[in-house]
Amino acid sequence: MRIIAVGGAGTIGRAVVERLSARHDVVVAGRTSGDVQVDISSPDSVRSMYEQVGGFDALVCTAGEAHFGPFETVTEEELALGVRSKLLGQIRLVLLGRSLISGGGSFTLVSGYILDDPIPEAVSFAVANGGVEGFVRAAALTFDRQVRINAVNPGMAQDSSEQFGQFNPGRTPVPMPAIAAAFERSVEGWRTGEIIRAW
Repeated sequence: MRIIAVGGAGTIGRAVVERLSARHDVVVAGRTSGDVQVDISSPDSVRSMYEQVGGFDALVCTAGEAHFGPFETVTEEELALGVRSKLLGQIRLVLLGRSLISGGGSFTLVSGYILDDPIPEAVSFAVANGGVEGFVRAAALTFDRQVRINAVNPGMAQDSSEQFGQFNPGRTPVPMPAIAAAFERSVEGWRTGEIIRAW
């Protein structure tokens, strides 16, 4: 398969690309690195990415920003960052790519454990993650051409545990291969509308 990996140079993205590249042709897309550049918050940038890549059979996304900070001082604009980037950015990838993806292809988005097990200062992440999972479940009901859509909900990744471990006392980091395998399950499997938890 030809797979677009949006965010493929990031912490989780690198592990996903490494795993999928063993059997597939993976095109890495990133904001400042990769085979093609894309800013998922910009419709024009997403369209340009699809034009440059051409035909594809699957898209996996491990990209999306959100605000991290105290709820007592968070502003509407800071909360909106997660909505604009992690939520609407990923939805935009699907909306603009749904007519371009091969029949029987798949989209795999990313949410995260903070939806189910919130941590302090991560309200923006929780809001975005909830929206992503709701979108996936609803979109899967009516996708045509046998196109599938799923989301991976990763736990605290091993490679980012030094950064976020202080907010997750007692939480065991998830090995990168386990998170990558969840994306592989979505891409190579048969199910749709599924939230695949890797934690």
